[in-house]
Amino acid sequence: MAPPDIEAHHGVRGRPSVSAILLAAGRSRRMGMQKALLPWGEATLLDYQLHQLAAVDAVTEIVVVTGYNAEALMPRIDGAAKARTAHNAAFDDGKAGSVRTGASAVDARAWAVLLLAVDQPRPAALLRTLVEAHARGASITAPACEGRRGHPLMFDAALLPELRAVDEASLGVRAVLERHAAAVRDVTIDDPAALVDINTPEDAVRARELPVFAAASAEGGRRVVRG
Repeated sequence: MAPPDIEAHHGVRGRPSVSAILLAAGRSRRMGMQKALLPWGEATLLDYQLHQLAAVDAVTEIVVVTGYNAEALMPRIDGAAKARTAHNAAFDDGKAGSVRTGASAVDARAWAVLLLAVDQPRPAALLRTLVEAHARGASITAPACEGRRGHPLMFDAALLPELRAVDEASLGVRAVLERHAAAVRDVTIDDPAALVDINTPEDAVRARELPVFAAASAEGGRRVVRG
């Protein structure tokens, strides 16, 4: 699949416009607390990711998909640059519903979509690298580190109809990846942050020990990592 015409999907001053979808709807049962509110430095995991996404110029909006305990997240989202919400009332039915909710809410002018879960913290430098690689032409772009594919994933806007139709029964986003396997560009990134996925308190401890997150925590959880 050829990438969509960049000239037809532009943001501020003609730059390509990327809509970020930040999934933050789940109950976080294994963590024992809502992961979006997990302490991250002097802030929270949600605060950290909102700041990192907002620091990427090509990202023109951040659609935060809320669900469980949404009211506790709203004050943080309302005060964040570029951020707005889309609510998934059926958050207990699985992540696919949140993907559908976010994909249905993005700006119609978006050139590409960056899909990220709040429990997968990523520094701005990594996000910029991914956006730049995607702009060179790919239907789907993913970071890879140590021989493993990580997150976030970037999708051309042409794939939004498929993201709006994912369901748990057909493996959700994985089904989109499988249908377009030949069109996925894996971008090698020498940063283990590309593989971080925080599901348990032990995962959080290990993630905080990575240099990129240790530096951010030392400065209050909101440091923008330039790279």
